[in-house]
Amino acid sequence: MTAVTSGRVRSLPWGRWLVLLIAAVYFIGPLAAAFWFSIENTHGVDFGAYTEIPSAPGLVDAVVLSLQISVVAVLLTLFIMVPTMLLLHLRLPGMRPIVEVLCLLPLVVPPIVLVVGVGKVIAWGNTTDTSSVRWQVTNQLLNSHPPFILPLLYFVLALPFTYRALDAGIRAVPLTTYVEAAQGLGASWWSVLWRVALPTLRSSVVTAALLVFALAFGEFTVASILQYQPFTVWLLQFNNTDGRLTTALSLISLGFTWLLLIGFSVVTSSRQKGSQT
Repeated sequence: MTAVTSGRVRSLPWGRWLVLLIAAVYFIGPLAAAFWFSIENTHGVDFGAYTEIPSAPGLVDAVVLSLQISVVAVLLTLFIMVPTMLLLHLRLPGMRPIVEVLCLLPLVVPPIVLVVGVGKVIAWGNTTDTSSVRWQVTNQLLNSHPPFILPLLYFVLALPFTYRALDAGIRAVPLTTYVEAAQGLGASWWSVLWRVALPTLRSSVVTAALLVFALAFGEFTVASILQYQPFTVWLLQFNNTDGRLTTALSLISLGFTWLLLIGFSVVTSSRQKGSQT
C-alpha cells in the first residue's frame, strides 16, 4: 500500500507538467502563429506592420474614443455600484437576493437582444418634435462625445462581474464593524464611504474597474450595431485593408491587457503583504 502511494506521489509532478505543457501550447500556439503572420512576408521577416501602426488612418481617433467610453463606463459603474453594494450589505440585507438576480440577468440575456430593445427606445425617442424632452434626451445620448449610450449599455453588461467583485470584497472583511465604529465616532455616511469603505475595499474596487474597462474597451457587438467606430470596430474594418497590421495591433492590445493585469496583481499582493505585517 505504501509503495503504491509513493509511486502515485512521484508521478504526480509529471502529470502537472503535462497539463501545464498542454495549456501552454493551447494558449501560446495561436499567439505565436499570429505573431509569425504579422512579421512574415515573401522576402522573409519584416517588422513593417509594427512600424506602420502610428500612421494607420483612423487608429488614433478609434483608440481615443474607446478610452473615453471605457473611462466613462468605469466611473459610472463605480459611482452607482459601490454605494449600492454598501447599502445592501449594511442597511438592506433582505434586498440582496433580488438585486443579485437583477445584476446577473445580463449573463442570460444576449447583447444582441439588449441592443434590439435599445433600438426600439431610440426609435421612440427620435420624434419629429425636436423641442420635446424625449428627442433632446435621445439626441444627447446618441450624439454626445463620447456617445453616452455606450457607457450606459456597458454598465448593464458589466453588472454581473461588478457585483461579484464587490460582493466578494465586502464579504471578506468585517466591514459592518468598521462602519459602526466610524459612525459611533460621529462620521457621516459619505465620510464613512470615502475614508473607511473605499480604502478597505480597494482591491475589489480596482478589480471591478479593470473588468469594466476591459469589457468596454474590447466590446464589439453593441458598438457595431449602433454604428459607432471604437477600436474594435475599426480593427475589423481595417482588417480588410491590411491583415498583418491589424494582427500586430491585436497582439499589442492583448499584451497591454496582460501587463495591466500582472501589474495589478503585483500591486495588490504587495499591499496585502504590507497590511499583514
